[in-house]
Amino acid sequence: MPIASARVALSRVFFQRCFYLFVVLVALLILSPLVPESVEGRFSANLVNAFVVVATVSAVGRTMFSFVVVLLLAVPTLLLQWLGLSIDDPQLLAYSWMFGAMLYLATIVYLLQYVFRPNVMTPDKLFGAAAGYLMLGVFWAYLYRLIGYCSPAAFAVAGQPTSLESFDALYFSMTVLTSTGFGDIAPLTREARAICMVEQIVGVLFAGILIARLAGAYSDFRKER
Repeated sequence: MPIASARVALSRVFFQRCFYLFVVLVALLILSPLVPESVEGRFSANLVNAFVVVATVSAVGRTMFSFVVVLLLAVPTLLLQWLGLSIDDPQLLAYSWMFGAMLYLATIVYLLQYVFRPNVMTPDKLFGAAAGYLMLGVFWAYLYRLIGYCSPAAFAVAGQPTSLESFDALYFSMTVLTSTGFGDIAPLTREARAICMVEQIVGVLFAGILIARLAGAYSDFRKER
């Protein structure tokens, strides 16, 4: 079966390779402002992004069901984005962001299931936790794009109400997730502020739960010795 063969091949390449996932995510974040605002540039960046996500699930999900679910989310994400950029249709782009948000949410769930399994905490799992943290930022960036589509004046950039572009949404999401909040981008509507509050809470809880998991793993290791 072609899908099964592809899943097995990706699992072999990305077997316990969360370090590579983390590096690729950091590279995508750093290079995202350098991607040209053309159809080809933005689609190529998202194609690489989708491949990394699908490969990650094939490595840590380890089931045909998880692989098929993520694949079914990745295909419409890329297809709708390509069509939306090609014919300049905001509605198709909004649908693409919706599928992209679901794609990242599914990936985060599978990745964190792998990280928080009740066994020895390995360096690969630590990089998986770091990658999951970055994916949370990307997931919320998709939500901010959707809010901006539904309410064009939901955010203010440099004091001017406007909808967020792709990099602005990612930049804003990372500042909210890390609770830095530089103030150059601000939410204006109640819906946008509510989503920001949830992201701030998730960012703090994620760090606290990860520290507790590491402390528990170290305690179990000492008991075994």
